[in-house]
Amino acid sequence: MTAVNAKADAFFKEAKKWKKEMGALRAIMRECPLEETYKWRSPCYTFEGGNIAAIWGLKDYCALAFFKGALLKDSKEILSAPGAHSRSMRLVKFTGAAEIEKAKPLLKKYIGEAVEAEKAGLKIEFAKDDLPFPAELTAALKSDSKLKKAFEALTPGRRRGYVLHFSQAKQAKTREARIEKAVPKILAGKGLQDR
Repeated sequence: MTAVNAKADAFFKEAKKWKKEMGALRAIMRECPLEETYKWRSPCYTFEGGNIAAIWGLKDYCALAFFKGALLKDSKEILSAPGAHSRSMRLVKFTGAAEIEKAKPLLKKYIGEAVEAEKAGLKIEFAKDDLPFPAELTAALKSDSKLKKAFEALTPGRRRGYVLHFSQAKQAKTREARIEKAVPKILAGKGLQDR
């Protein structure tokens, strides 16, 4: 059984919504050969340092989110992408503890697959990111060599997150404001959601 992580333990104890359901997911995860950690304000489960899954309590459901879920053979088609721009993560949504209990054998199978993928060093091959940079970002990178160097040093996912965030603004003024606000994070090597 996986050792208890103090921060994850506090997360589960303080949960106001989906407490029973997230507790059921935690029990399943702790039966697997994983280490319980706490990252990104969520309980995460790793295998030999590689991220396997996280437990999330969201507004309309709780979820078991597989970091490399796109690699899993989803024979029962229970996995879904968390958002339109998600390329690797897949999650299973739950609204009741009975659903989790019923899905337990399948979840354990998927967790085993995820561990085997991690052991084998499998990676998800992403297509070359061809998102067009908004003109305001191109101009900012051209005028500030430090910013350009820092932006290019970010992981592809962090760069993609920023490009999507900047591009979603309809007005040039808003795109410029978003870029200006993000500059300190970019220079610090952080992604849009990093603290």
